[in-house]
Amino acid sequence: MNTPTILKKIIDTKAQEVASRSKTLPLAELKARALDMDPAALRGFYRSMQAKVDAGLPAVIAEIKKASPSKGVLREHFVPQDIAQSYEQGGAACLSVLTDHDYFQGHEDFLQQARAACSLPVIRKDFLVDPYQIYEARSINADCVLLIVAALSKMQLQDLEGIAHELGMDVLVEVHDEAELHTALTLKTPLLGINNRNLHTFELTLETTFGLLPQVPAGKLLVTESGILSRDDVAAMRARNVNAFLVGEAFMRAEEPGAELQKLFF
Repeated sequence: MNTPTILKKIIDTKAQEVASRSKTLPLAELKARALDMDPAALRGFYRSMQAKVDAGLPAVIAEIKKASPSKGVLREHFVPQDIAQSYEQGGAACLSVLTDHDYFQGHEDFLQQARAACSLPVIRKDFLVDPYQIYEARSINADCVLLIVAALSKMQLQDLEGIAHELGMDVLVEVHDEAELHTALTLKTPLLGINNRNLHTFELTLETTFGLLPQVPAGKLLVTESGILSRDDVAAMRARNVNAFLVGEAFMRAEEPGAELQKLFF
């Protein structure tokens, strides 16, 4: 294919980003910093999600993101601390914070600011393609990392998951088709995300989750990601026993993100 997909462009950018950052902060130094972090300070991302589901409640990963490649800037007045507190009050189980600079106008500081302002566990939402970024995630206090099957080989996935688990972090592995699901199921993590957005085209359909659902084994906590925009969408998922959600855009456009979360889910 001559025209690179959005995902391929992002992955190429990430490789350059890692190379550049490694010159400023070498891997050995970053690794030492990550290993120095207090394991007792981790908040238990998976545990928080599972506790909500066990209580019969929707487990919502509420996303803090300023912009997206397809929609541009989502929120002009962007204060991560305020958004985090609003989400916590609205009943979120966890936070997702975009740290990608080039495509989502995110930043590592946003994750640290959001986490410091609340008691919720936080996932670093980025395109992680190198061990460097896993150590970096731990050093900025992430409780969980996202691994996208479309961006990684099976060996890379297993390697990055192993590093994350060694550091005490949880892993959310994300798929958007059947082949990716089979690859994801070779990992140990109980957290499985199905992204309703095709990362090559950015097209969106909830049928992605519905179609893959029968192949998800018991023992996985399934998170449906993207495209949850109405109470009907939530009801359709919960009727099929999908009780964990990652939602960002619907909240980011609202004046009070946590109130919007409450309206959508509770």
